[in-house]
Amino acid sequence: MFYRPEEGHGLPHNPFNAIVTPRPIGWISTRGALGDNLAPYSFFNAVAYVPPQVMFASTSTKEDRGDTKDSVAQLRESGVFCVNIVEEAMRDAMNATSGPWQAGQDEFELAGIEKAECRTIDCPRVAAAPAALECKVVQVVQLPGAANFVTFGEVIGVHMRDDCLVDGRFDVTRFRPLSRLGYRDYATVTEVFELKRPGD
Repeated sequence: MFYRPEEGHGLPHNPFNAIVTPRPIGWISTRGALGDNLAPYSFFNAVAYVPPQVMFASTSTKEDRGDTKDSVAQLRESGVFCVNIVEEAMRDAMNATSGPWQAGQDEFELAGIEKAECRTIDCPRVAAAPAALECKVVQVVQLPGAANFVTFGEVIGVHMRDDCLVDGRFDVTRFRPLSRLGYRDYATVTEVFELKRPGD
């Protein structure tokens, strides 16, 4: 099968998200004039080592936020955000924060998630997250399309849960990170293997 996106795929559901998988989930927390916000984004990843940088993309709008959604609206105000890593045990709480809630709704409270303060930025974080990345905004880029915004952030503070550190390494099997697939599907990482690059 081959299709051109502008002409449609003819399938019952869009296959694009199912092709680009698995995708890590950035659970983005922000603080703005209307309060604290927490929302998951599956267009998320690390993009640079030195300095460490991450990105996430917001691809739709809310009527009460104009051209974007709460996370981007608030980081435009504050210049900072935090990426919380999602473990399998928090999947229901994460999902509860994904709704189109009214601007100003604190999703930490809505989903019963314990909140902690970041250390280097004025922003909340998920207290029990396996890891959290405190970020200052580097750039917000508008992509083609009505509401496609990519936010790049420099990581200036890193939290890691002690039980996830094993022999000096951050062990993802200790918390089974949640990833997004296509449609309404998710997956968890339960085992890992190692490959050495040629020349290592």
